[in-house]
Amino acid sequence: MKRRSTKRTLLLGVSALALAVGAATWLRAGQPQRRQQGRAPAADDYPAVAASASANDAITRRFLLYYIVPLWLTAGVADWVCHRASNIEGTTGAKESLLHLLMLAEVGVPVTAALFLEVTPPVAALMVATFFVHEATALWDVSYAVTRREVTPLEQHVHSFLEMVPLMALSFVATMHWPQFRALVGRGDKAAGRPIRLKDTPLPKGYAPAALGATGLFELLPYAEELYRTLRAAHGRLVPEPDTR
Repeated sequence: MKRRSTKRTLLLGVSALALAVGAATWLRAGQPQRRQQGRAPAADDYPAVAASASANDAITRRFLLYYIVPLWLTAGVADWVCHRASNIEGTTGAKESLLHLLMLAEVGVPVTAALFLEVTPPVAALMVATFFVHEATALWDVSYAVTRREVTPLEQHVHSFLEMVPLMALSFVATMHWPQFRALVGRGDKAAGRPIRLKDTPLPKGYAPAALGATGLFELLPYAEELYRTLRAAHGRLVPEPDTR
C-alpha cells in the first residue's frame, strides 16, 4: 500500500512539474508576433522568407533550451526516485548505478558541445554517435536490471522519456543546422565543412552555467549518491550478495 502511494505521489509530482515547465516555456517565449496582414510571402520573396526562417529558428531554439532540457532533467530525477523505491542497493547494486553514470556522461558530452561549440559536421557527428552509444547502454542497463529487481511500469514510462528526449533534442538541432548534418553524408556545400570552433552566436547570458549547474544538482549529485549508497550497502562490491533468507 505504501509503495502504491509513493508511485501515485511521484506520478503526480512529475506531471505537475512537466506542466509548470511547459507553462514557463510559453511565458518565456513572450507574446506571439502579430501576423502581417495581406498575402503570405511568396517563394521568391527572399527577405520575407529569410525573416520567417530566422523566427522559426528562434522559436525552436527557445523550445530546446527552456523545455527539452528541463524535461530531460525532470525525467532523470524521476528515474533516480524509481531506483530508490525499488531498493537498488539490495538488488542490482553499484553495477547498475555505474551504468547510470555512464549514460549521464554519454549525454553530457553532446550537451556540453552544444552549449559552447558551433554545430559543424564534426560536432554533428559526435551528437549522432553519442546518441546511438547512449541507446545501446540504456538497453544494457535495462537488460541487467530486470534480472535482479522489479522494473515497474512507471519506471519503464520514465525510461521512455530518457530515451526519446535526446532524440528530440538531436532532431531540433538537426533542423536548425541542416547543412551541417547534410555534410555528414557528403551532400552539403563546402562552406558547411568548417572545423570545430566556439559558437559564433553565444547562448543567452548565463544559460550555459545555469544548465551545467542544474545538471550537476539534479543529475550528477543524485546518481553519485546512488553509487555511494549501493557500494556502502554491498560493502564495496559492485553486485550485492543475494538475500537467501
